[in-house]
Amino acid sequence: MKTLSRQRNLFILVSLVIPVALLMLFVVYPSVDLIAISMTNWNGVSPTRDVIGLGNYVDMFTKSPDLWLSLRNNFIYLMAHMILMPLELCVAAMLNTRFRGANFVKTIAFLPFILNGVGMSYSFSYFFSPINGGFNQILTSLGLSGWIQKWLSDPHVVNFVLASVSLWRFFGYHVVLFATGLRSISTDVMEASRIDGANALQQLVRIQLPSMRLVFSFVLFDCIRGTLQCFDIPFIMTNGGPGYASSTFTLYTIDTAFEYNNFGMAATMAVAIMVIVILVYGLQNLLLKKAVKE
Repeated sequence: MKTLSRQRNLFILVSLVIPVALLMLFVVYPSVDLIAISMTNWNGVSPTRDVIGLGNYVDMFTKSPDLWLSLRNNFIYLMAHMILMPLELCVAAMLNTRFRGANFVKTIAFLPFILNGVGMSYSFSYFFSPINGGFNQILTSLGLSGWIQKWLSDPHVVNFVLASVSLWRFFGYHVVLFATGLRSISTDVMEASRIDGANALQQLVRIQLPSMRLVFSFVLFDCIRGTLQCFDIPFIMTNGGPGYASSTFTLYTIDTAFEYNNFGMAATMAVAIMVIVILVYGLQNLLLKKAVKE
């Protein structure tokens, strides 16, 4: 028995070596090195790094107004996804009925999510182009030529256009997640509620929504993480312009590193994103645990 126990412990130890090594190599070490770089003024080329302590963090809060403009743009993306979330849930609820073409609709809705982000962004940049753009042509054919705007160069409009592209891309993905959550609810519970006289709306509010806390938590966290890390859509369609009007936090961070050769400040911004994501994840778990206890 002792030999069998030793062999089992040895197997467990060997099985954990590779995952732990990969975790240390690709997660822990880069994170520690990122924090170390954030406390220097390294330009990405020099073999030496002058340690400046928390100077980059102070400058990020006091001397980077464009950074906060970029973060505000991220907030526009987040609000757009949050506002559309009830509609995504409604569509998922309809697809969860005995609708014969539900699987086909789910496939079509999910298709934009699996498309290449770069190619999709290029397509929409041509669609919203002021010169022979498809969207302007549609407005003209509908007699709404007075609505035509400089969709990708007007600072007052551009972020809402980019956010709409993001909504188009992730709408079906969230619908599929919600539909999967709805299907995971026990059919016995739903059948019992029907026998007790509950209608579809009462089932949704009293049974389905409370049973989908984990799905809501994941979708919400995915929206926050995705909007904070949004890069491909604004980079391809506007390159953050005009000026920094459509820049996002990640795009501004990359520009700081590779355009201005300030890797120390860029690392500081990356640490800030990492801290925000961790705090949001922790807060969501705390609220979810309280909701479950109640």
